[in-house]
Amino acid sequence: MSAQPDMRRNILRDMVAQGRTIVNAWLSIPSSYSAEGMGHTGVHAVTVDMQHGMLGRTEALHMLQAISGTPAIPLVRVPALDGPTLMHVLDCGAYGVICPMISTAEEAAALVRACRYPPHGNRSFGPSRGLLYGGPDYVRRADAEIMVIPMIETAEAVENIDAILAVPGIDMIYVGPNDLAFALDGAVGTDRSRSESAIAQVLDRAKAAGIPAGIFCADGADAARRAAQGFALVTPGNDFGTLTRAMRAAVAEALDRPGAVPIASGGY
Repeated sequence: MSAQPDMRRNILRDMVAQGRTIVNAWLSIPSSYSAEGMGHTGVHAVTVDMQHGMLGRTEALHMLQAISGTPAIPLVRVPALDGPTLMHVLDCGAYGVICPMISTAEEAAALVRACRYPPHGNRSFGPSRGLLYGGPDYVRRADAEIMVIPMIETAEAVENIDAILAVPGIDMIYVGPNDLAFALDGAVGTDRSRSESAIAQVLDRAKAAGIPAGIFCADGADAARRAAQGFALVTPGNDFGTLTRAMRAAVAEALDRPGAVPIASGGY
C-alpha cells in the first residue's frame, strides 16, 4: 500500500496548540544571504516585509527560497490588502501572510477569501513554487496549513476587534504598536498610555476568542516582556535595527564609550 502524498507541516500551528512562544525574525533588507542566515538563528519563523522593507516581489521570492533551506517557517507581510499580491506571495511559498491596516470584519473576510481556495475563498489555482515547497498534497491541504494574519494597528480596528476575531479563517492577529501609538497617543514616543491600554484590550479579546496574537517588539527584552504578557508570537526587532544596533555597540566598545549606544528604534 503506497503512502499518500503529504504537505509540509506548518510548525507554527503546532506551537500555538502547545502554548509555546514563537520567535519571529523580520527582514527589511533585500538579501537572500541574510534571509538564510536569519533562518538558522533559532527563530521559528522569518517574515519578509514587503510593506516597509526595501524590497519587491523578485527579492521576496529569492528570500523565501533561501528561508526554505532553514528550519524556520516563511511568512510575508504584504504591502496592503490586495488580492493579486496575496495570491502571488502564497504561490511563491509563503506559509502565512501578515496584512497591514485591517480595520473591519469586512476587510478581514476579504483577506481570508484571497488566501483560501474555493469553496472557502477565491484564491486562484496556480501554486507554482508553493507546490515545490509545500509538497505534492499542497492544493488539498493548503487552507489547513497556511496562516491568515491581519494586523491590528488602527483605532477602528481596536473598536471592531471582536468582529474581526469572529471572522472564520483568521488564524492569528498581529499588533502594530507604533501605528497604534500614532492613532491613539498622537506620536510614537514615550507616553503610550492609550495605545498600551488598547494593546492589552486587544490581547484580552483575542484570548477570549481563542485566537493567538503576535506583536512587533523593539528588541529581545521587549519581546520577553510581550511573551510574558501573553503574546503567542513575538518579533524582537528587524534585521536593519539589529544590524545597526550591534555595530553601534561595537563602535562604542572599540572607543571605550559604552554609554554612547543609542536606544534601538521601535517596531512597526
